[in-house]
Amino acid sequence: METKKKDYGWKGFLPLLTFLAIYLGGGLIFTAMGYGGDSFKQIPRMAALVGALLVCMVMGGKERNLEFRMDTFCKGMSNQGTMIMIMVFLLAGAFSGVAKAMGGVQATANLGLSLVPTQFLFAGLFLISAFMATAMGTSMGTISAVGPIAVAVAESAGMNMAFAIGTVLGGAMFGDNLSMISDTTIAATRGCGCEMRDKFKMNGLIAAVAAVLAIIVYTIVGSAAELTGDFSYDIIKVVPYIFILVFALTGCNVFVLLLSGIAVAGAIGFATGSFDVPGFAQAMGGGMSGMYDICLIALLLRGVGGVAEELGAIDWLVRKMHASVKSRKGAEYMTAGMVSVFDAALANNTIAIMMAAPLVRKVVAEHNVAPKRVASLLDIFSCVVQGLIPHGGQVLLCISLTGLSPFAVIGANFYCFILAIVAICTIQFGLLRTKEEKENIKMYDEDDEVIALK
Repeated sequence: METKKKDYGWKGFLPLLTFLAIYLGGGLIFTAMGYGGDSFKQIPRMAALVGALLVCMVMGGKERNLEFRMDTFCKGMSNQGTMIMIMVFLLAGAFSGVAKAMGGVQATANLGLSLVPTQFLFAGLFLISAFMATAMGTSMGTISAVGPIAVAVAESAGMNMAFAIGTVLGGAMFGDNLSMISDTTIAATRGCGCEMRDKFKMNGLIAAVAAVLAIIVYTIVGSAAELTGDFSYDIIKVVPYIFILVFALTGCNVFVLLLSGIAVAGAIGFATGSFDVPGFAQAMGGGMSGMYDICLIALLLRGVGGVAEELGAIDWLVRKMHASVKSRKGAEYMTAGMVSVFDAALANNTIAIMMAAPLVRKVVAEHNVAPKRVASLLDIFSCVVQGLIPHGGQVLLCISLTGLSPFAVIGANFYCFILAIVAICTIQFGLLRTKEEKENIKMYDEDDEVIALK
């Protein structure tokens, strides 16, 4: 007869809490020691996760031997959804690497700058950053490409430096939130079991309203400036990004989409002489290697999550949430709050989404919140927080480009503030209910898995 295993309740989260304590605690300690922007780099997330793994190995009592604990951890990592997410991460990295090596990043930036009327420069920088981040799937890459241009223009024209870099930061977070190949979108859609196209449409309605309001603000605070420099571009090098945006909205399979995007970018690179066969292969490999960290973190986090579930922590949390969440509105606020807390602690919106998605699944399933709505909220609030925390990579990059204080940069990031307000309004006033929610069509089965609907 099998011995009944002990339910650890909240203590089942000790591996996860260990991870947070090592990473967040280490960052705060090094900040106090004066390491500045490098404080949270002193103890990498991977090292903190090793600490969590060690705790996983010692928890479980006599009824769970070491072999059983390792099996539980590995089963958590080998989840089908996790494997698919990692493959998408790698292909998205390959596309970004090839498109960048082909010259697409610079061509896209120059195209935008050549089209922007000088009297709308701040709004124009926001739009350029938004398009580039949506096409490239990376806010850091967008800030790296457009940020130096914004700084140079602000310096030469005597414009407000904080506003100049704030527009770039806001546009970068807009694209990071919406892009079909952004790691946040991939994590949110895979974690919630919805299609990227459906999440894009739901998310896009909220982001579009916030973007329009932000553009109005950037136009009001902006001033005319003279753009100087060479902004020549080859329009064909922008085609791979447009290809990805257009075909993603048709519902094209994500693997087919990314492989086709790589082929299109590669063909253009060969045709324009941007690289040869070895250069193409190296660009793909370099782009994929840039995703290795997030892939390994995803595996280890899912392993820790599997242990937490086996120890009864997930059931304990669900019981607590069920006791406090009584409505769809409450479930949505719980989703927004949980991912926000994780992101503020970890300063990584993708990891925050991967941690929050499985934890809110039972509550959103109980209140029949549409998977695309959950994915949208996870992505929106993680990106909002990521753009407003002083220890986030995006804000730190802006600081390094301008020399400003983090709070000056954050205060000029109007888009993220507006996006948060718009998203909260949709929760508070019950907006954007899907057809299934209005007609009370059940979208989850007994195991809280998403039901495929026609």
